[in-house]
Amino acid sequence: MQRIGVAGIGNISKIYLDNLTGMFGKRVKLTAVTDVAFQRAEKAAADYKVKEFKSLDEMVNSPDVDIVLNITPPKFHFDVAQAALMAGKHIYNEKPICTTREEAEELLNLAEEKGVRIGGAPDTFLGAGLQTCRKLIDDGWIGTPVAATAFIMNHGPEHWHPAPDFFYKEGGGPMFDMGPYYITALISLLGPVARVCGSARISTPTRKITNQYQPGKTINVEVPTHIAGVLDFKNGVVGTLITSFDVYSHSMPSIEIYGTEGTLKVPDPNTFGGPVQIRRFREEEWTKIPLLKGFPENSRGLGITEMALAIDDDRPHIASGNLTYHVLDIMHSIHEASAKSRYVKIKSKCKRPATL
Repeated sequence: MQRIGVAGIGNISKIYLDNLTGMFGKRVKLTAVTDVAFQRAEKAAADYKVKEFKSLDEMVNSPDVDIVLNITPPKFHFDVAQAALMAGKHIYNEKPICTTREEAEELLNLAEEKGVRIGGAPDTFLGAGLQTCRKLIDDGWIGTPVAATAFIMNHGPEHWHPAPDFFYKEGGGPMFDMGPYYITALISLLGPVARVCGSARISTPTRKITNQYQPGKTINVEVPTHIAGVLDFKNGVVGTLITSFDVYSHSMPSIEIYGTEGTLKVPDPNTFGGPVQIRRFREEEWTKIPLLKGFPENSRGLGITEMALAIDDDRPHIASGNLTYHVLDIMHSIHEASAKSRYVKIKSKCKRPATL
């Protein structure tokens, strides 16, 4: 059984800690936590009856930790992962894997050199909803896929997140914040991407925080807040992706896959469940499809748990470093395509991920 140490006790940590000690507690063992705000780590350690470390260095070098779960803000993903890998520990990063391609490549090379593994979020594509969609496509329910659309549009996290600044800095923006869920889901359903193009803009140079934590504070925006991309998949499918922090409301679907014999409505890829709906050629109504057995509830921690079991079984894990790097490469390439007014070929390689 693999032992997990968590770096970063922030907004997303509770669901991970709950699930790693709850629904996945018989498959992995949570042993340690650390955070630069030691009081947060101390409280989490007391709540979950694990050891708290005053520094990352102490935790990654602990003999009681096999895998480091890195749920720090994106700008720290590389440093935390590098420290874990240098200590000979496996690493599982929250999304995105890093802020730059160069950092991600360095981590992948370092993991290979050290003989350890990299995995990464999102793991929602392993949930019952998207696994059901995968089986419907593979079983030919909509024929041959020809196109896909994906939309994630809202008016930014400054209205609810307690510390939203990083969403508008390098490694943030709607593409890097929510894009990984949508792009990973599309890769799981349709396979890897060959090339992209797109348009991106910073709609306003500043954003004002309107939440209860820092009301009135101004954020300087450094990354695009509205991005429209076209993804050409290796199998010929043409995908359209829009990510935005500039939209108050909309009526677009999360994801739809269009095939030669019908259309598949894919559930929100930031969730693990449904609904899954299909409408085949000449049918007048949508049909709701029962979900496969699996994980329909909020199962964050599923990806690192599957990786831990794969380590124990000496087999490849599904939410792999190559997959997370391919997603990062796609996101950067859409931004670059806009800046350079041209298509950008995707150089990173990954296989269509396996199913559970």
